[in-house]
Amino acid sequence: MKKGNRLLKIGAIGSAIAALCCFTPMLVWLFAVLGLSALVGYLDYVLLPTLAVFLAVLFIGFCQRQRDRSR
Repeated sequence: MKKGNRLLKIGAIGSAIAALCCFTPMLVWLFAVLGLSALVGYLDYVLLPTLAVFLAVLFIGFCQRQRDRSR
């Protein structure tokens, strides 16, 4: 598998999971069930940078894939 395609898949899957956790109360429910509700206030400090990193990986993978196709 080419590096661009691999980065594209990792970026897409990671971005989808991070966006799902950012924009739905899925992790809030999970933390409540586990008894970790005190940590809910810190989720934004972790999830938003994680989403940004996976979107950057997605963009890099897309650029590498385009560069490989142009050769």
